[in-house]
Amino acid sequence: MSTVVLEARRLVKSFGRNQVLRGVDLSISSGDRYFLFGPNGAGKTTLVKLLTGLMKPDSGEVRLFGEPLEGEALAIRARIGFLSHEPYLYGELTAMENLDFFGQLYDVPNRAERSKALLKEVGLFARSHDRVATFSRGMKQRLGLARAILHEPDLVVLDEPYTGLDIRATATLERLIREKSAKGTAFLAITHDLAQGLEMATRAGILSGGRLVLENDSSGWDEFSERYLDVMGGGP
Repeated sequence: MSTVVLEARRLVKSFGRNQVLRGVDLSISSGDRYFLFGPNGAGKTTLVKLLTGLMKPDSGEVRLFGEPLEGEALAIRARIGFLSHEPYLYGELTAMENLDFFGQLYDVPNRAERSKALLKEVGLFARSHDRVATFSRGMKQRLGLARAILHEPDLVVLDEPYTGLDIRATATLERLIREKSAKGTAFLAITHDLAQGLEMATRAGILSGGRLVLENDSSGWDEFSERYLDVMGGGP
């Protein structure tokens, strides 16, 4: 039985006179692959920052794993993994050294064995002891994915993860998302790639004008696609 991993209630956020979010409600359960779409300026990045505790809302509440985010923010964030178009790796360190460093931050048990296993999963084991500065964009993103799931988080947030990916990195990303979600890990992903996102999503939403204007599951992808085109200005 799935459990609610993330819940947002009536989130409002403004910057000066610009109200970016206007009362967003969102719920994600274990095993969900929730993809969020919307035009530039819709508030997607701001929403992610609120949901992960990097920013506070003006009003509304975020609950992660049933607890208010503000209550035990550090402990709660330790159960979240994050991957964006910037993999946040140290170029002067090797792939193994990067994972070891982040493993120490998250107090990962048996981190050497865990790091080796992940490097094999993302197809980088042969480059374990090479400096990340020598890696291609796709290789860095695959290593960034390994970093994001190193501590076996219950929720993984992906911010434009497909940007600049090669075919192999995309295949690795999607395989691991499917495998982890089947075991109960929840995913929240932001992307502009409608076709690729809906191929992966179990649920999806459209954020426009600071509001969640539509949510649907795979039974309603045709309606979802039409509404998305309207929001993006490409409808009839």
